[in-house]
Amino acid sequence: MEERKIDIKSESAFHIDGKPPLNEAIPLGLQHVFAMFAGNITVPIIIAGSLGLGLEERTFLIQSAMLMAGVATLIQVYPIGKVGAKLPVVMGTSFGFVPTSIAIGQQFGLSGILGAAFIGGFFEAFLGFFLKHIRRFFPPIVTGTVLLTIGLSLLPTGINYAGGGVGADDFGSFSNLALATFVLVLIIFLNQFGKGMIKTASIFIGIIAGYLVAIPMGKISFLAVSEAAWFSFPMPMRFGMTFHWPAIAAMLIMYIVTAVETVGDVSGITLGGDSREATEKELSGAVVADGLMSSLAAVFNALPNTSFSQNVGIISFTKVMSRYVVAIGAWLLIGASLFPKLGAIIAIMPASVLGGAAIVMFSMIATMGIVLINKDSMNQRSILIVSLALGIGLGVGQVPAVLDNFPQAVRLIFGGQGIVVSCILAIFLNIVLPKENLKNKTNNLVYSLIIKACFILQYLRFLLYFP
Repeated sequence: MEERKIDIKSESAFHIDGKPPLNEAIPLGLQHVFAMFAGNITVPIIIAGSLGLGLEERTFLIQSAMLMAGVATLIQVYPIGKVGAKLPVVMGTSFGFVPTSIAIGQQFGLSGILGAAFIGGFFEAFLGFFLKHIRRFFPPIVTGTVLLTIGLSLLPTGINYAGGGVGADDFGSFSNLALATFVLVLIIFLNQFGKGMIKTASIFIGIIAGYLVAIPMGKISFLAVSEAAWFSFPMPMRFGMTFHWPAIAAMLIMYIVTAVETVGDVSGITLGGDSREATEKELSGAVVADGLMSSLAAVFNALPNTSFSQNVGIISFTKVMSRYVVAIGAWLLIGASLFPKLGAIIAIMPASVLGGAAIVMFSMIATMGIVLINKDSMNQRSILIVSLALGIGLGVGQVPAVLDNFPQAVRLIFGGQGIVVSCILAIFLNIVLPKENLKNKTNNLVYSLIIKACFILQYLRFLLYFP
């Protein structure tokens, strides 16, 4: 009888070492690929456009992004030594580096971006190896705030997808919103009332159903698939690397932020999928892999990789913790990079289809952040940390023009990056604010002044919106 339990466990998609049958693992793996695919290829498209690169270079950068996302995910799932979390962590090209990369690229070209990313990756890996000694700076109140900020920051992206994608001629049309709503409602219905595989793969089924419905609606053209090549390999060092200290310095700060983001994502995975906190070994391995794979990505002409938060949302929503499932998704990504026709089939998916699923996933990320925050005692100190980090971080992210009078380096790092500001504020406030109850009058006076400063900052944010 005991042996039967072990067999069931070994095939369960809900167990971290489970290996479900391929007819279950493939759709569950595709579910992860669909969730991250648009974000993964959008970054190289944006960078290529900002640098004025042609169609051939853009296609090459997309291939490189898919290849390295798959390789980095495999390393997280099946670690090599201390490199990797041994968790279902899905990796992809990081949106967080986009503003900094554009600024570096306009001054030093793509080779300057790749050179700075190459050096920065080793710096993040160094932080990962010593994470045990700096872990005290990332308690649940900090990682939870970062995860909450990520979720809230991504929600507008989900809504933009649902509307048809920013820049779409029919953005916000009833047909786009109806398609996104169809996918969203179907996912919720299957997750709540479905059984077995239907419930587990609710996001995958919802996306496939939306894809099929979009065809007769005229929202899909297969021209890109017919024009795509059958096979192509992204060769390393095509654009070379150059090293410039201003570019490297800006990248180092971004790598610190992405390390904290990875800690938050890994914590979200273990909490949402396994109802436990991540171990130091898992967190350290994840950050080390994040850094080293970003350096390797630079060699293969791809931008820095990081853990994808939308996939944390999938795990929290479905409770599927199988590393094998995520590995299947990683191999599919690698396949898409080597066989462009396969990637094109996914790439032509309407944004509104992804939007219906993204709203669910991004909301789950924010919710996991709230759960993490609640693991700390929610006293006045904790409330102050969360309030300031969210208020100022998201405020600056939504109104980046407030930094127009600052040096370019400051605008590059903080402008439009709510996650950067929130992360730094959460870490700083957690260090400087006393953890003991404020008892004497002097401390109470300081505390009172801090609270008043918060109201003033919120009032200033209000004036920015309504001058």
